[in-house]
Amino acid sequence: MYRPKDTQERILHRLKIARGQLDKVISMVDKQEYCIDILHQTQAIEAALKQTDDIIMENHLKTCTADAIKKGKTEEAVGEIMKVFQKKK
Repeated sequence: MYRPKDTQERILHRLKIARGQLDKVISMVDKQEYCIDILHQTQAIEAALKQTDDIIMENHLKTCTADAIKKGKTEEAVGEIMKVFQKKK
């Protein structure tokens, strides 16, 4: 799997943000902080992970999927992506 350096850096940056936010949520739960404040933080984690997913999917479409289609493996490439979206339901 090929990722340009800037894409790799963006993915890692977003994952590190999510990890930091998760550490914060764990601390908030340990300290029994206000539920709504915790929920706001978990929503921020979900957003960070969603953005990460978007970057990874875009890269996959531009590289792996495009290569598979060029090699005549369109059905396999489309099927693989469909499985990702079916898991989200």
